[in-house]
Amino acid sequence: MEYRKTKIICTIGPATNTLDKIRALAASGMNIARINMSHGEHKSHLEVIQKIKSYNKTAAMPIAILLDTQGPEIRTGDLLQNFTLNVGDVIEITAGGENSESQSVITVNYRDMLKDMKPGDRITVDNGIINLDVVEKTDFGLKCKVVDGGVMKSRRHINLPGIRVNLPSITAKDVQDIMFGIKNDVDFIALSFVRTAADVEECKRMIERYNGHAQVIAKIEDSQAVTNYKEIIAASHGVMVARGDLGVEVPIEELPIIQRRIVKECALQGKRVIVATHLLESMIENPIPTRAEVTDVANAAYEEVDAVMLSGETAAGKFPLKAAETLDKILKRIERTGGIGWSRDFKSDDVKGAFAESAVELADQLKADAVVVFTRRGLTADFVTAYRPKFATVFAFTNMSQVRRKLLLNRACYPFRIDFSSDPERTIKTAFSTLSKKKLLPSGSRIVIVSDIIAGNERVESIQVRTL
Repeated sequence: MEYRKTKIICTIGPATNTLDKIRALAASGMNIARINMSHGEHKSHLEVIQKIKSYNKTAAMPIAILLDTQGPEIRTGDLLQNFTLNVGDVIEITAGGENSESQSVITVNYRDMLKDMKPGDRITVDNGIINLDVVEKTDFGLKCKVVDGGVMKSRRHINLPGIRVNLPSITAKDVQDIMFGIKNDVDFIALSFVRTAADVEECKRMIERYNGHAQVIAKIEDSQAVTNYKEIIAASHGVMVARGDLGVEVPIEELPIIQRRIVKECALQGKRVIVATHLLESMIENPIPTRAEVTDVANAAYEEVDAVMLSGETAAGKFPLKAAETLDKILKRIERTGGIGWSRDFKSDDVKGAFAESAVELADQLKADAVVVFTRRGLTADFVTAYRPKFATVFAFTNMSQVRRKLLLNRACYPFRIDFSSDPERTIKTAFSTLSKKKLLPSGSRIVIVSDIIAGNERVESIQVRTL
């Protein structure tokens, strides 16, 4: 049986928010569902979460839930009607207002924008589709010249490349959304526009304060985060290379270099890493991806990332199931060719980490079919994942449903929940019975086991080699 190593995250939206579509996405390869808090209300998001939980009650493999915060977004106000900006046009931007009745004035919701900007600075609208250069400051706003034109619409997202935005990393809306996620037992919080490790720590404290269990995924999407990426990775469970905003905030030719640097650092620190945005963007409108998109997905697989994420492709695209199926197909094919192997440089001082490293080295040497891990909190499985077995699939067994769902983000890891016995040997037999009954491995498969055993009156860590 071929097990895909790279996990797939799909954004749920109008194109996929029914139970049947969620079920179909899971069959197409989705491991984790993303709830995007930049759109929709808590009521509609709760309906999606309830449908996922309903699916999970009977699914052979559950779906984890990732809640993605909006973050400190700067947006234009509402317009009476759309209008076209042509190259060379001069328009005025004013701050603080919500609406504009003039086609020569654009309002934004960021009051400090006038103070922060100066002539020569760039303003990008709609992820760089429209670009404006500031030419003059006035008493009322910023006069800007249109460098790249387009259709101006209401509530468009704005980036200010190279400008330190004076907004809190976790906004009042984010706090409410995180509380919503904690209340509804989501598995991951993707924190938008993280700038420093302190932002991550603040989110973790909030989750702990309200007895949540979600793990924090830091989204790296501006130049300040790129500067602090090592510290951010160290503070997080994992990071997301959010290439949409990041590709606007930094010179676009630097984006592939930054992605590779972040992915490598996650491998060195043994942390999860997600590559997101524009993977199969053309499939929002078309039934097949471009050749460049296929190569982009392939590069993520070569880099041995934990997961890749679809956004508009599955949220609002015309071919959401085909997009997930195409991603699954590309990843499986590329994974057969091997990866870069950065994880070989990961080292841990933790005892469980040392056992995991030894187990993976043994599995690689024996070309074992599987590494079976027994883990209560998921830590041992995290370490095994971090060392990236070359050939073996990781089967993690836990007695916690929450831990099982979280391990769905781990590369090449397939988690199961079983009851643990006080006798480790009985627990191993239960796991082997699960592998056999579900036909996850053929009889005669060689397996490396990471488990404790009873030695006299003590339970001690062990690595074993067995045959199914």
